[in-house]
Amino acid sequence: MSRPFSAPACRHRPGRRALAILVIMCLGPLALTGCTRSDEPPSLPPAGVYEHAAAGENSQAESAPTDGTAEALTRPLRAAGWFCAQVRSNADGRAVWCRIGHRDEGDAVDPQVAQFLLDRDDRLAWAWFPLTYSDHDDDHVAAAAAPALTAIWPGAGDRVRQEIDDFDHDLTRHTTWRSEDIPRTGWRDTHADYTYDEHNGLIAIARDASVRRWPFGSEHYATTMSSAVDDLRAGGYDCFYPPQQSCNRTQSNGYFRVTLRGDQIVSAQFGIGSLIESGRQRHPLSQEFPHGLTFLTEAVRRPVTERIEQSRRSGTSFAGIVAGTVVIIDASRGAVDGDDLVAYLDIQIGTPLTAT
Repeated sequence: MSRPFSAPACRHRPGRRALAILVIMCLGPLALTGCTRSDEPPSLPPAGVYEHAAAGENSQAESAPTDGTAEALTRPLRAAGWFCAQVRSNADGRAVWCRIGHRDEGDAVDPQVAQFLLDRDDRLAWAWFPLTYSDHDDDHVAAAAAPALTAIWPGAGDRVRQEIDDFDHDLTRHTTWRSEDIPRTGWRDTHADYTYDEHNGLIAIARDASVRRWPFGSEHYATTMSSAVDDLRAGGYDCFYPPQQSCNRTQSNGYFRVTLRGDQIVSAQFGIGSLIESGRQRHPLSQEFPHGLTFLTEAVRRPVTERIEQSRRSGTSFAGIVAGTVVIIDASRGAVDGDDLVAYLDIQIGTPLTAT
C-alpha cells in the first residue's frame, strides 16, 4: 500500500537577507546609496549563446579535471565538501558544475551551486555563484566565490568579499527602495566584469576570454518530455505538458520537474519515499514509475536506477557520476528501528544548462 511521505528537503524558506530585500523593495521611493539601479540587469543566459546547431556536443559527465584552470577553480570547493564535475562540452568550450547541500536544523537541504564555463584554451570565460535560500549569517556566495576565483585571478577573491560586504552593509543601513528596482552592484578588475544582486547572486564575465557557442547536450542520459509524460501519468503524476514542466503526485507528496531545451530533457528532479519493513522495500519505485525511469536513455537507466535503489535501502545521500550521468540524492531519514527505515529522497539527474 502506498503511504504518504513528507518532503522537507524541497520546501525552502527565504533567509533573513532575502526577507530584508523584499521589505526594501516595497517600502518607498528613496534610492539606496552605494548600490546601482537595475536598469540593465545581466541576462541569464546571455542572449544567443544557445542559438546554434550542434557543435560536437558531448553530454557525458566526467570527474572534475585534475589539472589546468578547472582543477584550480574547483580545488577549494572540493576541499570544502563540494561535488564538482565537467558536465558537458562542445567544440568551443566546456561547462563545469559544482554543488553542495547545506542542511538546516530540521534536516532540510538547501543546495548551493557554482557554474563555470571555460573556453577551448582552458581559460575561464564566465562564472555564476547563485544565491541560496538558507537562513545562515555567513554569506555562502562570497565563501564559495572568493577562494575559487582567487585560485586563477590573484586579488579577485578579496575584492569579491569587500564588494559583497559593502553591498550588504548598505542594505542594512537603508530601508527604502523603489519597488520596480532591484538593488545591485558592479565592479571590474584586470580579470573580469562582475555584477552582484539579491536575485542572481554573483556573475563574473572574463575580459580576455569568451565562448560563442555554449554547450547544450543532454542526449547521453535523457530522452524527451513528450516521450516520458504518458509514463508519468500512469504512475499517478498530474502532468499538463506542454507547457508545464512540473508534475505533482499528491498521494505520496511526490513531484517531478524538468529543465528543457525544446522538448529535450536537460535535467530532472523528483522526490520519492522509502519504507523498509522487515528488511523489505514496501514502497517500490514502480508505484511512481510503473515502466521504469523512461525519461532516461537505455544506456544509463539501469545503473542510475540501481544507485537510487541503493540510497533508498540505506536512507543515505549521494553525489557523483553514474554511467556518465550526474546523480544527486539528498536523503532525509525518519524513524529507524532495526531493519525498519522511513526516508524521503530528493533526486536530481543531470544538470541544467549553464546560466539557467
